[in-house]
Amino acid sequence: MTDQTQPRSAADRSYVAFVEVAWQRHIRLAMLLTGDRWRAEELLQDSLVKVYERWRRLSRLDDPHAYLRRALVNNHTSGWRRRRRESLVADVPDRAAPAGDVGPDAVVLRRALTSLPAKQRAVVVLRHYEDLTEREVARLLGCTVGTVKSQNARALDKLRHFLDEPSHSTSR
Repeated sequence: MTDQTQPRSAADRSYVAFVEVAWQRHIRLAMLLTGDRWRAEELLQDSLVKVYERWRRLSRLDDPHAYLRRALVNNHTSGWRRRRRESLVADVPDRAAPAGDVGPDAVVLRRALTSLPAKQRAVVVLRHYEDLTEREVARLLGCTVGTVKSQNARALDKLRHFLDEPSHSTSR
C-alpha cells in the first residue's frame, strides 16, 4: 500500500516542488489583486489546479511561473467580471498579515490598494509590484496599452489622494 501523501510520479514530484516555490512567490501578487488574504489563497489554489492540469507540458517551459501569473490574473478578472462589482474588504483584526508585510505603512498601503476598482488595482499591481511593462500588462488583462496607461494614471492619482488624507497617514 502506498502513502497517498507522497507524489506518485516524477511529474507529480516536480509539480510539488514548483508549488513550494510558487506559493511564496505568488501569494503576495494574489493578495494585491484581491485585497484579501483568504480570497488570495483561494485564487492561488484555483490557479495552481489549472497549472497542475497542464503540468506535463508546462514543466518543460522556461518559466512556468509566467503561466501561473497569467492564470492568477485571468481567474481574478473572470471573478470580478462575474460579480460585476467587487466588495471592498476592510482590515479585519483576526486576519493574518502576509509574511514580511508588517507595520502601519503596509496596512495603509493595503487599504489604499483595496480602495481602487479591481481593474485599476490589477494594473497597479502588475506594473509596479510585478514590474511588468505596459504591453505585458495589456496582454495579461486583454486590453490596449492605452487602457493600461489611463487606468494606471487614474489609479496613481487616487492612491496619492488616499495617502494624502490625514486620516490615512500613520505618521501624522
